[in-house]
Amino acid sequence: MKFGIIKERKNPPDRRVVFSPEKLKELKEKFPSAEIKVESSDIRVFNDDAYRNLGIEVTDDMSDCDVLLGVKEVPLDALIPNKKYFFFSHTIKKQPYNRKLLKGMLERNIEMFDHETIVKENGARLIGFGRYAGLVGAYNGFRALGIRENLFNLPKVETLADLDEVKAELDKITIPNIKILLTGTGKVALGAKEILDHLQIKQVSDALYLTADFTEPVYCMADVMEYSKRKDGKVGDKYEFYKDATGYESNFMPYAKVTDFFIAGHFYGDGAPYFFTREDAKQADFRIKYVADISCDIDGPVASTIRPSTIADPIYGYNPATESEIDFKDEKAITVMAVDNLPCELPKDASEGFGDMFLEHVIPAFYNEDKDGILERAKMTTNDGKLTERYLYLQDYVDGKE
Repeated sequence: MKFGIIKERKNPPDRRVVFSPEKLKELKEKFPSAEIKVESSDIRVFNDDAYRNLGIEVTDDMSDCDVLLGVKEVPLDALIPNKKYFFFSHTIKKQPYNRKLLKGMLERNIEMFDHETIVKENGARLIGFGRYAGLVGAYNGFRALGIRENLFNLPKVETLADLDEVKAELDKITIPNIKILLTGTGKVALGAKEILDHLQIKQVSDALYLTADFTEPVYCMADVMEYSKRKDGKVGDKYEFYKDATGYESNFMPYAKVTDFFIAGHFYGDGAPYFFTREDAKQADFRIKYVADISCDIDGPVASTIRPSTIADPIYGYNPATESEIDFKDEKAITVMAVDNLPCELPKDASEGFGDMFLEHVIPAFYNEDKDGILERAKMTTNDGKLTERYLYLQDYVDGKE
């Protein structure tokens, strides 16, 4: 089996990679029969020599590789027919802008394995950049708060070498006496929690958060059954909610009335209730002043997220009264950080973490006859130009009927 690490070609440039040089060396040690090539790249966080110095071949020709590994979407004209590809295709939710990409892979008889589809039997994702989205998102939220209130001026994460430098910058600041709400319990939320804990902000229970005042900054971590409730008044069930959330409504406003800084680290599913609406944000007792929307669902569950922001320009203001964008320092503004590609700001750590997961969960499947069904579940398309049974729901999307 010959694996190829491909160059990232999407704009804006993404410096991340599936495997660091050290992790590829480890792969080779664990699976001596594996052959590895790395496509030359002038943007990757690890330069070509970092791979060459560990004896890994760097080349411009990937045509003899069996499996090609990337991070972001591969442009149509760069796809090599009859290969196995792994990358984030952003097609499994029928995203309109990538219909041509999925269609193009089918036409080229490519076997597509989307990183998002690499899951356990119960559907839980095995790999991803979620932790790093949470880490950078929470940091960026505090950066926005510091700038708005003229309290401190944290440097952008993209100017820092790694997570250690990020945490060193946080050691220099003092957080004011605010209440912080973090939604979610997955990798994204846990990444954000890592920042809150590093800042030594005290975690408190829901009951205490909703009813007490404090003389120090505190945070509360809320899961779906805290900020959602059944419409019929019965006791909710988290797993029922994940399967079908249509019987639920938002229970977020009690939090909105006592929260200064909201960090959105949840997963938002189709049909789930909004956290707060534009009308909710107009209420006199709506207190949230800062939002770090890591989930970044546009014009959706977090009403103040009216557009994604960028690494270059990460902060904007939302005026609840006019439902429009204003300067984030305006006294009427909810200050919003909604960068939708946060892990790109920490490419070294994100790549190393991703490689750890990929080597643990995916590579062994190529050598153990896929005994755990990892590849079978992840495979979206076949080498004869068809969708696999698991992804037949995408046929209308491919055909342009949706």
